[in-house]
Amino acid sequence: MPVITISRMFGSGGSEIARLVAENLGWTLLDNAFVERVAGRLHATPAIVQSIEEKAPSLTERIANALAYGAQEILSAPLKAPLPPAEDRVLEVTRDVIDDAVARGPVVLVGRGAQMRLATRDDALHVLCTAPREAAVDRVMKREQVDAAEAARRVDEENRRRTQFVKRYWNRGWLDASNYHLCVNTAWTGIDGAARLIVRMAREHGLA
Repeated sequence: MPVITISRMFGSGGSEIARLVAENLGWTLLDNAFVERVAGRLHATPAIVQSIEEKAPSLTERIANALAYGAQEILSAPLKAPLPPAEDRVLEVTRDVIDDAVARGPVVLVGRGAQMRLATRDDALHVLCTAPREAAVDRVMKREQVDAAEAARRVDEENRRRTQFVKRYWNRGWLDASNYHLCVNTAWTGIDGAARLIVRMAREHGLA
């Protein structure tokens, strides 16, 4: 099934663009529900999954996780206590959610490194939505009603987190242009213009 992945720098409007693309094409959109699906399969809360993704475990923590899971296997049922999912398990389930979403039908996937998981597919269009830092900060200020300093902090922190996520989980450079078919400067195209461009590219390449 055809798929469009949309990666987005924080403050670029990528989630809004993804929604418009999905609506225009009549495709399923998987954006905020992504982490909820991963959490559901792990019997964990979205907050727990996000905390695991945002924090790179040390070698000591990796060993402790492995030992803890091994020990849990031999505990009697009444003594078992749920453990937070290990990072490797979160990645495994994230891959499964991506694969299942694509198998169910045409879909627009937002974030979660989907462009890396689906890099070799011929029926995929991988898009990166970018914006100059000042434009991203201005958008965040207006959207979240915060001052310039706080908006800048959020832009920098979230972009750093996304860079680390892709590097740690997929061993790729998040902003490396070679990961994408199309890189869109949303400060130049606008939200609607970016969505129209993506839809046009999808149709011209036989995905829709």
